Amino acid sequence: MSKVDRNDAKYFRRRPGGDKAGFWLRLVAGILKPMLVLVTKRSWSGMRHVPMTGGVILACNHISQADPLPVSHYVFNTGRNPQFLAKDGVFKVPVAGKLIRWTGQIPVYRGGADAVKSLHAAIATVNRGEPVVFYPEGTTSKQPEHWPMRGRTGIARLVKETGAPVIPMTVWGPQDIFDPLTKKFRFPWRVPVTVTAGEAVDLSPWDDAPADSETLHAMTDAIMLRIRDQLAELRGEAAPPLYDFKAAKAAGEDS
Repeated sequence: MSKVDRNDAKYFRRRPGGDKAGFWLRLVAGILKPMLVLVTKRSWSGMRHVPMTGGVILACNHISQADPLPVSHYVFNTGRNPQFLAKDGVFKVPVAGKLIRWTGQIPVYRGGADAVKSLHAAIATVNRGEPVVFYPEGTTSKQPEHWPMRGRTGIARLVKETGAPVIPMTVWGPQDIFDPLTKKFRFPWRVPVTVTAGEAVDLSPWDDAPADSETLHAMTDAIMLRIRDQLAELRGEAAPPLYDFKAAKAAGEDS
């Protein structure tokens, strides 16, 4: 990693001038950061692309249930407070559920009016000038080699409602801690984990377009393609087309 990247990475301290961290977030960070330093071997870059202030959408690929912690660590060290859209079930876990809520995470409900409430909560968070970490795929990737899937259009709706920039983030390595495809778990000890952020995705071609299905899908694909291309650079491999899980499932190709 170059000297510029090392200065950009901020491995051991938080960038000054960002969000003010509340008591509960500072407590959780104080507990988890030393642990993550031990169990992961970090390679970070691109923090300069994450704005220090204002509402922003941090769009990330999702390869493992183990990736939210290193992604949170990265986002916290950028100077921003990581606020994820998390499945509502985790808020019901004893003790941990309370901490998740107190650190500002946003519950995601499935179906009906409750799903709309989740989007409205994310809109309110961004409009308050805060960041939201968003997994556009909505679940861990089902692509057999962990490449990104086509995303759901919730992120495009969030952009249309807030006008906030979308910073593409890419994570690679947590699948070696827990692989959701094989269900294999590896005791996390100095597992290499790479996290990077890129320049804001250019969504200006859809500024004046109606928020219909065609527009929302096109915006979502543009975001996921940027994430995919960043992952291809990290992996040093040619990227396949975005994986369409619904189409693969209908064709009986999923496993």
